Amino acid sequence: MADKFSSADEYIASFPAEVRAMLEEVRRTIRAVVPAAGEKISYQIPTITLDGRPLLYFSGWKEHISLYPIPSVDEELATAIEPYRSGKGTLKFPLNKPIPYDLITRLTQAFLTARTS
Repeated sequence: MADKFSSADEYIASFPAEVRAMLEEVRRTIRAVVPAAGEKISYQIPTITLDGRPLLYFSGWKEHISLYPIPSVDEELATAIEPYRSGKGTLKFPLNKPIPYDLITRLTQAFLTARTS
């Protein structure tokens, strides 16, 4: 991967085709919930913004895709994300298993709820 990225497109393009497709789908999933969202690179990873402020981050790694931070969630969603938790604020979705895009949709909705509360 390059040391510096100027856009989410550039970041995503730096990955092998299979991972690139997953990152694109993560991006589409998030943007389907937040169509007015912006994008930028922050901490050298794609950052989804809302009203100019970071909403959530996603990144690709050798063996997983991460999403952070974890918003406040209800008990049902907390149970659903538990297998993917890595530390207090990170979710890791293994590349060798199907990415739970429906769960990413629910998390993005939780981010929006947390932002407007």
